Amino acid sequence: MSIADIKKNAEAKMAKTVESFKTELQKIRTGRAHPGILDQVHVDYYGSPVPISQVANVSLLDARTISVQPWEKGMGPKIEKAIRESDLGLNPSAQGDLIRVPMPPLTEERRRDLTKVVKSAGEDAKVAVRNLRRDANEQAKKLQKDKAITEDDERRSQDEVQKLTDRVIGDIDKLITAKEAEILAV
Repeated sequence: MSIADIKKNAEAKMAKTVESFKTELQKIRTGRAHPGILDQVHVDYYGSPVPISQVANVSLLDARTISVQPWEKGMGPKIEKAIRESDLGLNPSAQGDLIRVPMPPLTEERRRDLTKVVKSAGEDAKVAVRNLRRDANEQAKKLQKDKAITEDDERRSQDEVQKLTDRVIGDIDKLITAKEAEILAV
């Protein structure tokens, strides 16, 4: 394993961490409706739990309403029940085959709580990135100890990994700031 391999491996893992964090942010609901909010809701489909998106079309009617159009007639009540019993706090209403899911406006207290959740998730992502930095630096130290690279190469590797870490943490901070602004926007 070379320094380039160590850096490339760390960069790939850090990118995965950022993608995972983005996915986590999408699950946190804001005042606006978006179809991705129902991704974590599972409905009983012939005895096995499946995501709603696999049994129905999920789309937006307007900025505050999600529509769910089941592909099978008998799935409507099951989907409605699954959304109601989820921890999202949503109250769907069926209109024929179409299920409307209105997004209630967030209270100021709930907005503050959600920003705390975002900051906490962001801190977890930063910790994961720092752990990846530590692992990469340990690999470089091991190479230097095994006389595969010089001390200068090991030092240069640590500097490059630190720059990469700083850049990724900056990206995470930008995502946190953007999500907080989205949550606090009325």
